[in-house]
Amino acid sequence: MNDRPNSGGERVVLVHINFPAGKMEEDLEEFKELAVSAGAEAVEIVTGTRRVPESKYFVGSGKAEEIRDAVSIKKADLVIFNHNLSPAQERNLERLIKCRVVDRTGLILDIFAQRARSFEGKLQVELAQLKHLATRLVRFWTHLERQRGGIGLRGPGETQLETDRRLIRNKIQVISGRLAKLRKQREMSRRARHKATVSTVALVGYTNAGKSTLFNRLTGSTVYVANQLFATLDPTLRRTDLAETGPIIIADTVGFIRHLPHHLVEAFHATLEEVSQADLLLQVVDAHDEQKDVHIEQVNQVLESIGAKDVPSFLVYNKIDLMQEHTSHIDRNEFGEIRRVSISAIENIGLDNLARAIGEMLGKTMAQKEVVLSPKEAKLRANLYARDAVLSEKIDEEGNYHLLIRMPRVELDKLFR
Repeated sequence: MNDRPNSGGERVVLVHINFPAGKMEEDLEEFKELAVSAGAEAVEIVTGTRRVPESKYFVGSGKAEEIRDAVSIKKADLVIFNHNLSPAQERNLERLIKCRVVDRTGLILDIFAQRARSFEGKLQVELAQLKHLATRLVRFWTHLERQRGGIGLRGPGETQLETDRRLIRNKIQVISGRLAKLRKQREMSRRARHKATVSTVALVGYTNAGKSTLFNRLTGSTVYVANQLFATLDPTLRRTDLAETGPIIIADTVGFIRHLPHHLVEAFHATLEEVSQADLLLQVVDAHDEQKDVHIEQVNQVLESIGAKDVPSFLVYNKIDLMQEHTSHIDRNEFGEIRRVSISAIENIGLDNLARAIGEMLGKTMAQKEVVLSPKEAKLRANLYARDAVLSEKIDEEGNYHLLIRMPRVELDKLFR
């Protein structure tokens, strides 16, 4: 039996508990959006307040009975908690409620499973699911024997649970090996880009901040865009040519979320390396969101956990068209460094300011220059063509190349001092 909800519109009771102490606090509105993104129909929302979780049911026995009654009255198929439950708590709740129970991590894993499109994305999601669900073996995973043949697999004296655990371990090893190969291929691609001096700019930010819309504007792509959490899961890279920078690579990445499950961060490590190895990060923020400061802090925590804390970055306040005053501008700190650029990707407002800011941060303000190369400098000429830096060329009677080139001023100064 597969123990995760599917996208079939299941009737769901949502459970959200407030913890005034702080670290375990979650957002109810975000939880509702997550449930909708998973395809759930929320028929009841049970809320409460506790100082600390209760060991048996996570909630108190009275609240657990309230959840059971809500499931019975509303004829719900599933209960989803906006918190991470231990395997024992899940089992105890299911015995009491007589209904499947999924925690916050299971919910997010389900959404990721629905969104994954690429081979790598599907492998990463499956790896995260295996690591999470391996702790919940008492109830399921017997389907793995059927996938692997069943009879003849079991070792002497093995119980069903031991067999399931061994099968999962083997499956984790196989998937990890495949992901390691893909990681090497990604690393080779990064080296090639670095060799060609093409900078990478990665879009990061809280989920549903508008990264994919901005990505499409900057690159002319048609990446899937939707007003839902985790609309983009698989990373997308496109080469583009901004007037202020010349050729660069723009990377669209998965949206972050508060308390992103550890298994997901671990499984998506290879993908997230695009962020940690980028030359510049644009942290896209929904400027209209009241929770934007909290979301910025959550994104910063994830960036620190993946080793991207020290990558140069600035904030991109998106969706300013939803605000009363929506003029685009570049904000700087007291040292004149770029701190924030205000834009609207969907309305095409302020993208010129954003391009200027990217160029400044990359140190790639473009410049043009006429140069003359002798026939002996054919290698340099070939290098300029490889960089797409040549705008026009003429050859004089003596075989000299008269080139009009355009490239980042820093690189131009290095080549022709």
